[in-house]
Amino acid sequence: MATLAFFTSSLHPKTLTPKPTSQTLIHLPKSPNFKSLTSIIKPKPLISPPIRSTTTTTTISDTTTTTPQTLKTRLKNGETLYGLFLLSFSPTLAEIAALSGYDFVVVDMEHGPGGIVEALACLHALAAARTPAIIRLPESDPAWAKKALDLGPQGIMFPMIENQKMAKKAVSYCKFPPNGVRGSAHTVVRASDYGIDNGYLSNYEDELLIMCQVESEEGVKKIEEIAMVDGVDCVQMGPLDLSASMGYLWDPGHKKVKEVLRTAEKGVLKTMEKGRGGGGGAFLSGFAMPHDRPEEMRLRGYHMISGAVDIGLFRSACVEDVKRFKSLLASDEDDDEVDNGKDGDEKYWSE
Repeated sequence: MATLAFFTSSLHPKTLTPKPTSQTLIHLPKSPNFKSLTSIIKPKPLISPPIRSTTTTTTISDTTTTTPQTLKTRLKNGETLYGLFLLSFSPTLAEIAALSGYDFVVVDMEHGPGGIVEALACLHALAAARTPAIIRLPESDPAWAKKALDLGPQGIMFPMIENQKMAKKAVSYCKFPPNGVRGSAHTVVRASDYGIDNGYLSNYEDELLIMCQVESEEGVKKIEEIAMVDGVDCVQMGPLDLSASMGYLWDPGHKKVKEVLRTAEKGVLKTMEKGRGGGGGAFLSGFAMPHDRPEEMRLRGYHMISGAVDIGLFRSACVEDVKRFKSLLASDEDDDEVDNGKDGDEKYWSE
C-alpha cells in the first residue's frame, strides 16, 4: 500500500510546486490563481448550504462559479414548485423523496411524531440529495422557531395564523435583533455551517422562506392583511382544519368549504398584484386533496403545491399490494374449483 507523508514545510505556499514523479498519487488542477491552501478552502460552493436544489452557473472571465437558487428565488422567477410532506420522520423516506425529484420536502413537526433531533436526521438526508427542507412547527412559538431555524432549513411554516398580529410575531421569531427577537448562536449552529459561512448574517433573511398557514374561517377573513405583512413570503392554505372550523370535519370537499377556500385564494393572489409595486404580497401555497388535484390548483394560481404525504403514499401502496394479492388468490381458488371439478366438501378437505 502506498503511503503519503506530509511535512510542515510542504504546506508553505512557496513549496507547493509539482515535482516530477514516476507515480502520480495526487493530482492538483493547475490554476493561474492558485496561491495557497487557503484559496481552496475559502470558496463556499463546495460546502454551500445543502438545502439548495436548483443552481445557475455564472462565468466571469476564466472563473466559473455555481450560485445555488433558493426556493424564494425560484418563486420570484415564476416557477411552480411541487413538494411532499414528511410525517414519518424517516431519513430513508426523506432521501427517497429527495432523489425522486420533489422541489421541497416539509418536515412536519406539527402532526409527525418527531422533534428537533429527528428533524435534523431528515435534514441531513435531504441535504445529501440537495433538496430544500421546510420545517412546519408544532405551534407558532419563539422557542420552537429558534431551534428549528438553527437546524438550517430553507423554509419555516407557522401553523394557525389568524390575523396580522400573529403574522408579525411569526416574522419576528425568524429575525435577529433589532429586526426581530430570534436568539443568536449563529457562530456554532448548522444554519451557518457551524460558523464556517461568514456571510450567513448578511444573507439569511434573503434566503429564508417564511410561510404562514391560514386554516380557519377567522384567518380567511384576515388573509389579505396576513399576506401583506412585511416578511411573510408565502401563505399556506389548510383545507382540513378549515373544513373542521366550518363544521365539515368529515367533508373537506363540501361546497361551502370550497367557496371559502376560493375566497382565501383570491385574497392572497390579490396581494401578489399589489406587491408588484413593491408593497409586499405573498405567494400562494397549499395541499392537494382527492377532490382538488395539483393540476387544478396550479391553474387557480398556486405557486407551491404539496401533492402527497409520505405516510399516505406508503399506506396506499401497502393496501393496494395486499388487495391485489388477495384478489389474485381468490381468482386462483375459483379457477381451481372449475378445473378440479370437486364438490365443496372434497375441496375443503384437500386444502
